[in-house]
Amino acid sequence: MSNPKILITGGAGFIGSHVVRRFVRNYPNYSIYNLDKLTYAGNLMNLKDIEDEPNYTFIKADIVDDAHILELFQEHQFDGVVHLAAESHVDRSISNPTEFIRTNVLGTVNLLNAAKAIWAGSMEGKRFYHISTDEVYGSLGDTGFFTEETKYDPRSPYSASKASSDHLVRAYFHTFDLPVVLSNCSNNYGSFHFPEKLIPLAIHNIKTNKPIPVYGKGDNIRDWLFVEDHAAAIDLIFHKGRLGETYNIGGENEWKNIDLIHKLCEVMDDRLGRAAGTSAQLITFVKDRAGHDHRYAIDCSKLKAEFGWKPSVQFEEGLAKTVDWYLSNQVWLDGVTSGDYQKYYELQYEKR
Repeated sequence: MSNPKILITGGAGFIGSHVVRRFVRNYPNYSIYNLDKLTYAGNLMNLKDIEDEPNYTFIKADIVDDAHILELFQEHQFDGVVHLAAESHVDRSISNPTEFIRTNVLGTVNLLNAAKAIWAGSMEGKRFYHISTDEVYGSLGDTGFFTEETKYDPRSPYSASKASSDHLVRAYFHTFDLPVVLSNCSNNYGSFHFPEKLIPLAIHNIKTNKPIPVYGKGDNIRDWLFVEDHAAAIDLIFHKGRLGETYNIGGENEWKNIDLIHKLCEVMDDRLGRAAGTSAQLITFVKDRAGHDHRYAIDCSKLKAEFGWKPSVQFEEGLAKTVDWYLSNQVWLDGVTSGDYQKYYELQYEKR
């Protein structure tokens, strides 16, 4: 298909904005539609550099609104979907599980139904790509890795809602022959990350001399994936992934939370010209999260073998790049932390 129309949901979010930017720039013959509800984590300031590109269109919509979603598919006749829109913060899912079920489960079904309806005449050249998380697999001990065959064992309302959406996507492949592909990724880090997650929160708090909250003893282990590497993998899977298959995407960078924070403190002390050990004094241990999984680690050998993909940066290099970006983009950070970013849509789109 020479000029496909691609819908990217959640494209104003952290990962989504990197995917939108990559597709807009790398595929000028594609028409890229970015659909986002613009909740607290959806920020159009993330895409200021490409918002006026001729192959880019923003659509403000909620995937929970099934009628509107179907109308958009009818109007634009999308050829492909890259589905990233999701509620994603575990702490918020503990406080409000219902919202996660609505967005992550019902919203996904609405997109699947719209694609099924519009593509019913011919599925050729169509693709529905669903992006998920390694948290659906549960928790690992000190050894072993998640593979594409690992049984699901979600432990939080967030991971349970994502597991449900994964199962539904596969069900539409088997029941309705919908052309789907899936991926499950490890923890992402990098630029444009909303500062409620560990790394951007710590960077912001260190800079402003506020406590750095660390759950429990800080001995939980995560595999960290640089967001630009994730976007590159998404690009490959969307274009080359085998229909009905799942691909795990990992950074091959396992770190205990406390070790990560100490490394981050070292980088921040260097960048801010502080004496070694200054930022580490801000570390504050807090009550552990309910149902906190001990360790995540992904085996991404399938992705590497099929497409030659591999992480482009090791964690120390990626962390330094991330710190430098946040320190160089104070205007963006100020807008996010003050809430002013929520006014951007009105200024940029509603008053045109």
